[in-house]
Amino acid sequence: MTLAIPNFSGLRVLVAGDAMLDEYWFGDAGRISPEAPVPVVRTGSSEQRPGGAANVALNAAALGADVRLVAAVGRDERGDALERMLTVAGVRCDFVRSPELPTIHKLRVLARNQQLIRLDAEQPLDACAEALAERVGAALPATDIALLSDYAKGSLSRVEALIESCLAAKVRVLVDPKGRDFAKYRGASALTPNESEFAAVAGSWPGEEELLSKAEGLRAELALEFLLVTRGPRGMALVSSGAPPLTLAAQAREVFDVTGAGDTVLALLGASLAAGASPDDAAALANLGAGIVVGKIGVATVSRAELSLALHRRGSGGRGLVELDELAGVVADAKVRGERIVMTNGCFDILHSGHVSYLEEAKALGDRLVVAVNDDDSVRRLKGAPRPITPLADRMAVLAGLAAVDWVVPFAEDTPAAVVERVLPDVLVKGGDWRPEDIAGGDTVLANGGQVRSLGFREGRSTSALIRALRELPD
Repeated sequence: MTLAIPNFSGLRVLVAGDAMLDEYWFGDAGRISPEAPVPVVRTGSSEQRPGGAANVALNAAALGADVRLVAAVGRDERGDALERMLTVAGVRCDFVRSPELPTIHKLRVLARNQQLIRLDAEQPLDACAEALAERVGAALPATDIALLSDYAKGSLSRVEALIESCLAAKVRVLVDPKGRDFAKYRGASALTPNESEFAAVAGSWPGEEELLSKAEGLRAELALEFLLVTRGPRGMALVSSGAPPLTLAAQAREVFDVTGAGDTVLALLGASLAAGASPDDAAALANLGAGIVVGKIGVATVSRAELSLALHRRGSGGRGLVELDELAGVVADAKVRGERIVMTNGCFDILHSGHVSYLEEAKALGDRLVVAVNDDDSVRRLKGAPRPITPLADRMAVLAGLAAVDWVVPFAEDTPAAVVERVLPDVLVKGGDWRPEDIAGGDTVLANGGQVRSLGFREGRSTSALIRALRELPD
């Protein structure tokens, strides 16, 4: 499966559900208490992080989406701390503040990256459910997708009404469910239960075929668009209406902590769908994000740059044919990773050994090579009829197949100056028949601190020479 990371900027994501404040105490356990057979932890540091629905919102914001969080919290310092952290991360907090009920708090004590104990402080939030539902309804007109994070704390006890409101507003709604009664989620676009939650509702299964059959049965019964079962080390299983089932292997290279992985899945799945990805691609991106986040301690987020690097490492994305807006995004991610960007351009009408050598020499100057290609009309203006011999789509496909080339982008102007301005490569190159001062976009690159170089020229290797030779062949 070849994946592309969507453009999440501008997406309006509404997250509602059980928000909580997660707190971590880190230390070292070097002895057993003489008072009881328990380890003694000498704490050294502590940290607070948004959890539950707040972590879903944080993950969506980390992708670049515009996120509103509707949740019930106490009128207390923990609620204030939660709001401060979320606001700094770009999440708009629409909190139902209760003077009687405290903000849900989970304290975890860890020693040498191992969780020793979790202490929960909470009370049911059912009393806030109606006010929360009203705020969700008010936010739906400015929403592209709604994500409901149900941790069975009570703030989503009116979830049926919430789903009905989303359907009436024609807003897709995804739910991370809890409990044994999934009938209350009927009509949602999708559910994302983990394996144990799914088994509690659907029963056990002896093999993979039975799992997929049970998943499809539940999907149809609840009138879902699709159902995604997260399976930890066994990856994910996706069943969709009108499409064959999909199983995805786990992507984690090393697992430190599974806390909050479901929050990442819900955020990535929803944001990807809202950005136009298919359910299969959205599930694959969510699976990739979950594999990244379980390699971190505690609830955590996944950035677009981390996703791009993971795709690049596994060879299933991060390179190929792109449009200019997508190119600007993937190049920005590459720069965050410290990669050196090289760019060149040309018609590449009939690809020959001179082109290949030249592109390999260009790639050797950095980590990533961008090739901007003249579209057919601009080739005709530059070369005259009947050029190009090879249409744009074919020229780009051949270039994208070369090992030296990372991204191929078309342009319609006579020069690639506009593309250069968007990409701002570290090195801009052309063939040896070009003087550096004549290379289009060179001034922009130099002003940005980059280099402009003219590479070697290979005599006798040209498209024009090939065309002349072909015309001289006998019929």
